[in-house]
Amino acid sequence: MDELERIVEAARIDEEDKVENSLRPQSLDTFIGQDKLKKNLKVFIEAAKNRSEALDHCLFYAPPGLGKTTLSHIIAKEMGSNLRMTSGPVLERVGDLAAILTNLSERDVFFIDEIHRMNHLVEESLYPVMEDFELDIIIGQGPSAKTIKLSVPRFTLIGATTRAGLLSSPLRDRFGIIEHLDFYEIKELIHIVNRSAAIMNIAIDEDASEEIAKRSRGTPRIVNRLLKRIRDFAEIKGGKITRSIAEEALGALEVDSAGLDKMDRLILTVLIKKFGGGPVGVDTIAVAISEESDTITDVYEPYLIQSGFIARTSRGRVVTETGYNHIGIDPPKNFQKELL
Repeated sequence: MDELERIVEAARIDEEDKVENSLRPQSLDTFIGQDKLKKNLKVFIEAAKNRSEALDHCLFYAPPGLGKTTLSHIIAKEMGSNLRMTSGPVLERVGDLAAILTNLSERDVFFIDEIHRMNHLVEESLYPVMEDFELDIIIGQGPSAKTIKLSVPRFTLIGATTRAGLLSSPLRDRFGIIEHLDFYEIKELIHIVNRSAAIMNIAIDEDASEEIAKRSRGTPRIVNRLLKRIRDFAEIKGGKITRSIAEEALGALEVDSAGLDKMDRLILTVLIKKFGGGPVGVDTIAVAISEESDTITDVYEPYLIQSGFIARTSRGRVVTETGYNHIGIDPPKNFQKELL
């Protein structure tokens, strides 16, 4: 199964950009959730503006869909600056980085998504830029090669990553503001559903908003994606999203009460019925469901672990009691021993 086809996949899908931008909050005051982070950012931004300086470099790390890109837009707007955006894999050569940096103005915001995937040569050339706002460029080759220093306006670099552990220490240490984004609570997701519905001009009942929020894996991006699909069902059946229409639509989309989709449930079912609930190695699971091992660990497994449906042990993956109950199968009598 192509992971991009999953409606509960938190990663951005290209065609969603236009709609996602229309739903994106434009200020910290309208940004829902992440209260501690917002409070800190307000102080840092106000202080930088009072000193007429660029905001210190920021690093945001979190799973996909929690608002890292949105925060970069908000920071640029709050600072009254322009925003330049790119992603780590796009910056293949130092020349690519130089082309962007030379077009920045004072106090601009430069956002690099998936910054951990940058070419290591580009990353190393970024160190003096972040510290001294100077880019070292080598001209020529061999004995005649020369190094020139290119001055760069004082700007704010914002890095976003879903894999903070893959960032090198030298790069991570050069960020002055490092923040983690948490998964959202149900009440915050309900607020997001209602706000997005108002922007889309969709009538929605409060209990329908709650049902959508409960099945969105704590992720705003999934909330909005589900809302768009449920809107299609509602338009055919009368125009307003009620709880019954929401449940019918989510059932048709195969998203259950815990936010699991067909593949999530398949993994749990295979672990229980073919392997007695585990422990099972990830390569064995991949073969059993005809999927790549990396896709299992990067796409499907994180939410199953975070929600307590499976657990990692030294011998492999094990289905928890919560996982058994969700599938509707009683745990074995020696269940506790299996988890050890």
